[in-house]
Amino acid sequence: MRLAVRFILPLLLAVAVVAAVALPLFDRLTSRWFVRDLDMRSAVIANAVDGPIADLLRRGDRAGVDELLAHVAQDERLFAIGVCDAQGVLVHRTDFFPTQLGCPDGARAGDAPEPVLREAGGPLHVAVHPLRTDAGNPVGRLVLLHDMAFIERRGAIARRYLFWLFMLVGALASAVTVLIAYWSRRGWIAGVRALLGGRAQAGHWSDRVAAFDLRPVAQDLRALLQEIEGDRRVRSDTQVVWTADTLRALFDQQLKGQHVLIVSNREPYIHRRRNGAIELLRPASGLVTALEPVARACAGTWVAHGSGNADRETVDARGRVAVPPEDPAYRLRRVWLTPEEEQGYYFGFANSGLWPLCHNAHVRPSFLASDWQAYQIVNQKFADAVVDEAPSRDPFVLVQDFHFALLPRLLRERLPAATIITFWHIPWPNPEAFGICPWHEDILIGMLGSSILGFHTQSHCNNFLDTVDRYLEARVDRETFTIWLGGEPTAVRRYPISIDWPPRGPALAVPVATCRRELRRRLGLAEDTRIVLGVDRLDYTKGIIERFLALERLFERDPQWIGRVVFLQVAAPSRSRIEEYHAFEERVIDLGRRINARFGRAGYEPIILKVEHHEFAQVQYLYRAADVCMVTSLHDGMNLVAKEFVAARDDEAGVLIVSQFAGASRELYEALIVNPYDIDQCATALRVALEMPVAEQRERMRSLRALVQEFNVYRWAGRMLLDGMQVRARRRVLGLTEQAQRPPAAVVPLRR
Repeated sequence: MRLAVRFILPLLLAVAVVAAVALPLFDRLTSRWFVRDLDMRSAVIANAVDGPIADLLRRGDRAGVDELLAHVAQDERLFAIGVCDAQGVLVHRTDFFPTQLGCPDGARAGDAPEPVLREAGGPLHVAVHPLRTDAGNPVGRLVLLHDMAFIERRGAIARRYLFWLFMLVGALASAVTVLIAYWSRRGWIAGVRALLGGRAQAGHWSDRVAAFDLRPVAQDLRALLQEIEGDRRVRSDTQVVWTADTLRALFDQQLKGQHVLIVSNREPYIHRRRNGAIELLRPASGLVTALEPVARACAGTWVAHGSGNADRETVDARGRVAVPPEDPAYRLRRVWLTPEEEQGYYFGFANSGLWPLCHNAHVRPSFLASDWQAYQIVNQKFADAVVDEAPSRDPFVLVQDFHFALLPRLLRERLPAATIITFWHIPWPNPEAFGICPWHEDILIGMLGSSILGFHTQSHCNNFLDTVDRYLEARVDRETFTIWLGGEPTAVRRYPISIDWPPRGPALAVPVATCRRELRRRLGLAEDTRIVLGVDRLDYTKGIIERFLALERLFERDPQWIGRVVFLQVAAPSRSRIEEYHAFEERVIDLGRRINARFGRAGYEPIILKVEHHEFAQVQYLYRAADVCMVTSLHDGMNLVAKEFVAARDDEAGVLIVSQFAGASRELYEALIVNPYDIDQCATALRVALEMPVAEQRERMRSLRALVQEFNVYRWAGRMLLDGMQVRARRRVLGLTEQAQRPPAAVVPLRR
């Protein structure tokens, strides 16, 4: 309406002005045309009758002249006729000839005076023509009077039609202008959207045509959007102190009560029946450690596999339970799997296939068709649970890890307006390595159902873009790190995961000196014995064997440390049903025994191996009691043990050794960074850590703690959610939200 008013009113006003100027001009022009027509008509009549009239005048036949004039005057437009003699005296006239006109003077043939008025009515056209005999002698003048009233009537009709013609032309011009403006505007916007969204090349021909001349404009708009988003991210990262309250305020103020669903394989709380009683366990998992504070802050729903033997006894009819039991902050929805599904999906495809494939730990991945089928079925089960828990068509869904590579696409098909943020907690390999998986295309298509896809490090993001570019017909925009598949964008971003801050736990209330004294007493160690700590799952990617070999090499090179250093390795059993893990556990135990046999003595074993589960409070106690913590992963996404050790050391003492192949090494620069495959280098780093002065320890630890405090888990989650809101806003700008409300025209299928 506003567009129509803007165009139609000025056009109509312009038409009215043109009409006001054009109509009088039209009257003058038409009057001249009619007068010229009457002149020509008068000449024709005069040429036809001048001979007979001149002959009758010469003979003096007055009756004949009157009769001839009366006959000629029967023409409907000829008002009257008069004949003047050679002396200019009116001698003959028809009935309506005005007597006051007399004999007008016509000096030259064809000359005509100005029109005269009748006594009643309109003007008359006067034409005077000479009368000559056959010999050419003048005998008088013929005066012809034509009625000009028809000119006024025709002029009025013509003016009326002309006026409406102008109005019609103005209306048509306005309508055409409005339509052209409307379609041009739609085409312009469609072109910009196509260019911004990457559909100008692969999309419909209309998108390509509309976008042809808009590339410079689209580049400017894209740069402006990036600048605005970058400015907002810088402000949020530098001006906001991220805490649980900050994250909660983000939900309350900006997300306005939007429901957040977290999806992971591992549940944050496990109910197990032991000795006739149900006990509550919190599994030792970096993923749970990172996400549990987020779940508390957003009061959302956590969808996970119910793996405890008493999990079914503690949920309602829909598989839900409020957690934590002592202070419920969010809801846990458990998904039930059959033993066959768990074996194929978790122990099979996920951990015997994808896990070794994505970790450069030199373990051959195993891919079976039956495991792939179970993986598909379980992903579909989780999709059903998420849709069932979603209170609206556009929730925020945080999909966690490699167990659910197919889930984003399944959710996109059923919740097209959802904001799906998938975080891949393990490394992403190069394209050649990932191509080993027989279903690599299906996995990529499934993951690209995400709105945002997050990795720990930039190198993992780069590897993923290279992999998509290698195996899929998708548009990869390396400038904005966005992938377009089937008209839908997926932003690939780096989000280094972190831990809760400030750290919580009963162990933190115990002084560090007390923790050190109590641990040495429990282990039967002397007060001056130095403790090197390793905390891991019993996994071949964690570099446990390599750190044992580093300790052995230290003893070989510096025997003075024998009897003064103990390596305490806490290794939680993991995936023992997988042959590789079972064999790895045996290798670790055998190596520990060999080193103990070589360097141990009565009352002293250099390696203390605890293959058992430890509660997080117990692990915090060990962090505070240790002198050195070694994180020597052969390949890892982040490894939060490094950040947990730093957070536990409020005394600003202790030394951290981190593998260069762990994501934590990209942030914790003040740690001692090592190559775990270089045993001599690791042994040297261990000696440097044991000999490091207290002042240097405090300087390094103070810097590490400041970084972990600033880049905590709330910032990790907040950045993802802020980016999710920006993606949602951009979808509105590009018109994708309206498209998402409709069923997708073509869903990219997964191979079955």
